[in-house]
Amino acid sequence: DGVEIKGTSTEVDYAGFKSAQTELTAYLKSLSAVSKDTFNQWDKNTQLAFLINAYNAYTIDLILTQYPDLTSIRDIGGFFSSPWKQAFAPLLGEKRTLDDIEHNLIREKGVYNEPRIHFAVNCASIGCPALREEAYVGDKLDEQLEQQTVRFLSDNSRNYYDGNTLHISKIFSWYKEDFEVQWGDSTSLRGFLTHYSGALSEKDGTPLSETDTKKIASESTEIEFLDYNWALNDQE
Repeated sequence: DGVEIKGTSTEVDYAGFKSAQTELTAYLKSLSAVSKDTFNQWDKNTQLAFLINAYNAYTIDLILTQYPDLTSIRDIGGFFSSPWKQAFAPLLGEKRTLDDIEHNLIREKGVYNEPRIHFAVNCASIGCPALREEAYVGDKLDEQLEQQTVRFLSDNSRNYYDGNTLHISKIFSWYKEDFEVQWGDSTSLRGFLTHYSGALSEKDGTPLSETDTKKIASESTEIEFLDYNWALNDQE
């Protein structure tokens, strides 16, 4: 509910969430009621699913504080207070910012080491990956993250190959280090992209050939990062 698929990207029905805000508030209360001790007893996948769900739900909650009077999440907060640095989200025993949830919990070094989270956390912008139509759950997390990764890379408005250059989302530039984990025989962003080359295509949707994939892997293809679209991913 609240999400409509358009190709491989999504628009979010914030008006729908606004009309069902009591349910969202109840859900956020259920998240904030989880203690650190309880959280620590869960397996890593259940913990990570919980944190991704919390990030996405609190982001929607933040948008609704000003919706419909905003065109971007960056409209929230002032010059010295970005939307990601506002401590408004009670979680695991303290009031947290979105930055804290993402960078200190989800991306904490040596804990989850999961680059695919970047296709699951949603920053309420057109440039970001799709908001999934269901909550993340521990026992399905690997499958869900895999689907989100393929879904994002398949979106040729955000990632495409032109025969010489691979044009990809700015997300891969901002979080390059997260993608430098073991993928096949390479520990690099290029290795990650080669691993998922089956999801990539040309601008017109033509799948990559085996030769294209080899070029991407061999560094004979340049990588360029596309400008990020921060406009609100609201349903039109």
